[in-house]
Amino acid sequence: MTYSFRSSLIIVFMLISSALFAQTATIRGFVYDKATGEPISYANILIKGTGLGASADGNGFFQISKVTPGTYTIIISFVGYQPIQEEITLKAGEIFNKKFLLTEGTELAEIEVNAEKQESLTAIKMSAIKATRKEINAVPTIGGESDIATYFQTVPGVVTTGDQGGQLYVRGGAPIQNKVLLDGMTIYNPFHSIGFFSVFDTDIIRTADIYTGGFNAEYGGRISSVMDITTRDGNKNKFEGKVAASPFGAKLMLEGPLKKAKKPGGSTASYLISTKTSYLAQTSKILYKYVDTAGLPFNFTDIYGKLSFNGSNGSKLNLFAFNFADSVKYQAVSDLKWNAFGVGSNFVLVPEGNPVLISGDFSFSNYRITLDDKISPVRSSEVNGFNLGFDFKYFLKLDEVKYGIEVEGFTTDFITYNALNREIRQEQNTTQIGAYVSYKLSRGRLLLEPSMRTMYYASLSSFSPEPRIGAKFNLTEDIRFKAAAGVYSQNLIAANSDRDVVNLFYGFLSGSEDLPKKYVDEKGNVVDRKHPLQKANHYIFGVEYDLNKYLTFNVEGYLKDFTQLTNINRNKIYNSDDATKPDILKKDYIVETGRAYGVDFVSKFNTKKTYLWVVYSLGKVTRWDGIQTYAPIFDRRHNINMVFTQLMGKEDLWEVNARWNYGSGLPFTPTGGYYMNVNFLDVNTDYTTANSNDLSLIYSSLNSGRLSDYHRFDITFKRRFEFKKVKKATEEGKPDETKITSKLELIASATNIYNRRNIFYVERVTGQRVYQLPIIPTLGFNWAF
Repeated sequence: MTYSFRSSLIIVFMLISSALFAQTATIRGFVYDKATGEPISYANILIKGTGLGASADGNGFFQISKVTPGTYTIIISFVGYQPIQEEITLKAGEIFNKKFLLTEGTELAEIEVNAEKQESLTAIKMSAIKATRKEINAVPTIGGESDIATYFQTVPGVVTTGDQGGQLYVRGGAPIQNKVLLDGMTIYNPFHSIGFFSVFDTDIIRTADIYTGGFNAEYGGRISSVMDITTRDGNKNKFEGKVAASPFGAKLMLEGPLKKAKKPGGSTASYLISTKTSYLAQTSKILYKYVDTAGLPFNFTDIYGKLSFNGSNGSKLNLFAFNFADSVKYQAVSDLKWNAFGVGSNFVLVPEGNPVLISGDFSFSNYRITLDDKISPVRSSEVNGFNLGFDFKYFLKLDEVKYGIEVEGFTTDFITYNALNREIRQEQNTTQIGAYVSYKLSRGRLLLEPSMRTMYYASLSSFSPEPRIGAKFNLTEDIRFKAAAGVYSQNLIAANSDRDVVNLFYGFLSGSEDLPKKYVDEKGNVVDRKHPLQKANHYIFGVEYDLNKYLTFNVEGYLKDFTQLTNINRNKIYNSDDATKPDILKKDYIVETGRAYGVDFVSKFNTKKTYLWVVYSLGKVTRWDGIQTYAPIFDRRHNINMVFTQLMGKEDLWEVNARWNYGSGLPFTPTGGYYMNVNFLDVNTDYTTANSNDLSLIYSSLNSGRLSDYHRFDITFKRRFEFKKVKKATEEGKPDETKITSKLELIASATNIYNRRNIFYVERVTGQRVYQLPIIPTLGFNWAF
């Protein structure tokens, strides 16, 4: 489709939209925090006496379409803010557009609207978690600062490798099958090697949406899950900052205006800078010698910067850049380093006189990882490229249409080795194009969201149509049934081995056509391979139940049917061009299939002072590689998470956070035996009497062993101090004005408080057990000014 033709279609659609809306009116706008200028995501908008309303999106934008002309009172509210009411008069064909500014304070009881309740009735939310700042901070902090990495580990269906490794598996999907977005840019490795920390600074996160399955056609290119994170803008009214430090690391965040609004709702420009670094490898030699006299070998540095330009009508442009780096050195096991950097932009455009919202993004990034495991040659992987996308959102009263296009081009440069030290190498350029349309419609108690995505993978010359659907039926306001199903595909392949003792190396390579043309299915039938893509079908059904406004339950059963997967051929012993050998012994990659199924139970109790989050996940994951059925290394049968937060004191200055996690044992491939590697350099060598110090391994059946169960209890205590400035009243009878100028928070925490010896791995040659981290107490502080 040419650019001119595509542009013509957009113009024609907008003209038709204008004509359809000529007899009614439209109310749209943005909701902002008056003090900082930051959008208030998911604020509630209600037209008094009509039953019409909306919720603001992640940018604070809302739109109510097809409103009969007349005079109305509009109410804007959100928990923790003083609501505002404003009378407006609408004319036929008018699009009323305004910025609304809310002030922090106590909401009025008579118009208080529970945002989460409203969203549960108007959004399908299948396998979706919208992480709020309060929920992220509820998980005990490790090293003084909350992090979305530890929160993500408490999400239903998520399996973690523990304290070390930094990899998360979502409902049977490997890390390569999880899409992570930061302001629209793909992040290839979002978690550091020590499993407590991500590359994201919690203080700059605006929204964090996590989809563990059944996501709609807006997202593509992955077959398991999506984590979509957006960052907030810098303060548009004044300079602010935050400093934090602990034995684990330190952080500095600065923000402020570049251009202040000349009038309420006027155009602005602001900046935001966040840097955080770890020096645990150095401090642990002094503070945590009991763990390892050589210290804990983890270091990382994350830098993020953002410029935001906001127009008076709500249109905006963001420019951002980042650099994330990580290094870890396990003694005698592996030496890993990775670095990621990128630059990007995104925008929101609010056209005058037309009820459509246009957004888009463009970015470039690079990721490189190397691993030296002291046994095989050094492995390396690099992926770099760009992504470009445009989205259009169109409102039809209670319904919503969204469509868009996404283009992603990347280069992979990859070297690795299989278990027999045969080199597997790939350098490839590829482009993938996706287009989607979704229609969200509301008909009484029924919500439906059919959507369609089409993907074209240029390097594989493959086209993938992907229909998806989500539905919810509100039996009552407190009991809701929901379901979702869809088809998903992806190109990227992981470069890790299932036999790695410490599974840290997650390189990336593009999908390959160097696959067997035929493969054996689980029933023993020889079948033709239909395409080179990795594909999966999702089927999910769930029930939501609100016992009262504080206590909610959610139950979801799921099946992920991985109809085709690509994996590194661990049985390769011959060159690919050897026509005399079977594919299973010479191809770089093999075709696998698999299933992941289970049920997740979630209970949440949430008041202003108390928060309790309880999750139990029951799941099973299997893979078939053409020879055997096996359990992948992330097949965990039982997983439990309990998170508790309690605020104390008249002004909530004291806070305690606690988390307990239990997980049944993960699979691994045991060492079956050893033999001496006699090299026969001397033609007269007698192998019956020759001795060698070079031992080679004999592996047992793939992932036939199970590690012991994992469990851990973490706790954090916080005490906040507020420094205030009192401004004397200028008029008699009026109270003095008190303003908080800065906040200091002292934090004491401990991970693995009862010192559970959770196993990390077993050293293959010596049989030595290496354990995860023992009890680690920390003291830290953060100062916001």
